[in-house]
Amino acid sequence: MKIKIFLLSFFCATVLSAQQPTLTKRWQTDTLLTTCESVLYDVSKQVLYVSNIQGNPSAKDGQGSIAKVGLDGKIINANWVTGLNAPKGMGLYKNTLWVTDVDELVAIDKRTGKIVLRTPVEGAKFLNDITITKAGVIYFSDSETKKVHRWAKGMLTTYLTDLQGPNGVLAIGQDLYVLDSGKLLKVSADKKMVTIAQGMEGSTDGVEQVKPNEFVVSCWSGVIYYVKSDGTTQQLLDTRADKSNTADIGYDAKKRIVYVPTFFKNAVVAYDLK
Repeated sequence: MKIKIFLLSFFCATVLSAQQPTLTKRWQTDTLLTTCESVLYDVSKQVLYVSNIQGNPSAKDGQGSIAKVGLDGKIINANWVTGLNAPKGMGLYKNTLWVTDVDELVAIDKRTGKIVLRTPVEGAKFLNDITITKAGVIYFSDSETKKVHRWAKGMLTTYLTDLQGPNGVLAIGQDLYVLDSGKLLKVSADKKMVTIAQGMEGSTDGVEQVKPNEFVVSCWSGVIYYVKSDGTTQQLLDTRADKSNTADIGYDAKKRIVYVPTFFKNAVVAYDLK
């Protein structure tokens, strides 16, 4: 009887372990990406864009840039776009790469790498993550003023206020998901807000959907979580002991690859999500 109980327990533990998601390192770039904050996967171009702050994350010093990195981890051009300050979140709509840059929303022609538009955001202090709907509506966070802004057809408005410390944003259908100081919030089109998950490390940064109602969430301090459909979370990665940050992640949904910018470590690390 004891043997049967042991075998049953072992079998259950093995099955449970096999069902838990994991991250396995695939590659790491050279350390030429100066204070890399965000990674964005471009499906059509089969390339990664990486935002590089280089200087102070709040400073308008002209040192910021966007790099191009191959899907093999080789850096194509560390300074593909220059003339930025402290670029952070990025989003794509058609042939335009949109970037948050301290207190501006910047549009870049991805075919040429040229900046084509700068939209000042009045009162902005620390513009951070960005997401774009299929219709081209842009939502982006300001972590310092605790707001989320909306840009649509050339009109800029403030969409959400009085948050705790918003960073990662993700538009899915009519809903907007917002990371807010350790919580993942779901905001409906009528602005009703529901907490999907909570209790994560407070520096929540990037969010990507990996299947309906399930997400991968990064925290700047060096922790990455898997958020399950019931709202529970599982820690996938903890690099805090190595003093390696895990900032605004990118994601290849087809190959299930998570791209992690390491901020001060000046590299991007790719992980297979299994």
